[in-house]
Amino acid sequence: MDSLDLLRTFSEVASSGSFSRTARHLALSRGTVSKYIATLERRFGVRLLNRTSRAVSLTDAGLLLLDRSRPILELADATRDELQGRARVPSGRLRISAPHGMDLTELPALINEFLGHYPEVSISLVLSNRQVDLTEEGVDIALRFGPSANENLIVRKLLPMELSVCAAPMYWRKHGMPAHPMELAHHLALVSTQLNPMAKWRFKADGQPLEVEVRGRLDATEAGPLIQAALLGAGVVYLPSVMLRPYVESGRLVPVLPEFVRSDMWLSAVYLQRRHSTAVQRVFLDFLASRLGPAGLRMRMDSK
Repeated sequence: MDSLDLLRTFSEVASSGSFSRTARHLALSRGTVSKYIATLERRFGVRLLNRTSRAVSLTDAGLLLLDRSRPILELADATRDELQGRARVPSGRLRISAPHGMDLTELPALINEFLGHYPEVSISLVLSNRQVDLTEEGVDIALRFGPSANENLIVRKLLPMELSVCAAPMYWRKHGMPAHPMELAHHLALVSTQLNPMAKWRFKADGQPLEVEVRGRLDATEAGPLIQAALLGAGVVYLPSVMLRPYVESGRLVPVLPEFVRSDMWLSAVYLQRRHSTAVQRVFLDFLASRLGPAGLRMRMDSK
């Protein structure tokens, strides 16, 4: 039993004037009702009810407790109804984290479309390349490249993330195009420390994983500076194709080694294991899964 159960039982006794009627209304035994009232009286150190063989009436202390407890019970009931409503109907604020670069994809447009379907929902989008702590930072859903190893998190794969090895035509003319991933060890790598913190690029060859230790003079936590450097001929990038597609299509970047790129990268939604998730969390996850088709997130054509 908790304090709300005690107060609710007391309020019902005060209203009905009977332990037996209270027991029937709350589906409790008469002994349990009596025990709850005794617990309250012991807790406050005062007598709350006058009891006779025929009737139950409130003492002055009981009148005070009834007056003060009614707003508490009303607030508790209203909160319960609102929370149960959120479990059924999408509403409230959803806090989402995503890595930098996702703002250059169709994610903002998808969020805007989602909000258009659910007018009672608000979204806070947090862009960060660090792995946020969902519990400490109050994040409902984290969008991440690749699955999380945290056993307390649920990982829902949304979309396979194709990667591309690219450089500007001027770079390939000067340094030559590699025919095998191992040749990249002799090239200037522009390294994303978010995807490759150890400056090792992973490929697949003959069905087996292959790691190539790369070197370069520029690394960054975000893809934007690396892409800009690649466009200027400063080196080779190995990034999700969605971020490079406009430059490949325009000929400003040229991909190589497509048969060797790794195929185990996913855009995943990561969230806490909860028995009761909110309706807004469930529908947003389903919405993303339905909108992210095999073509993947497309970069806006007007992005840099």
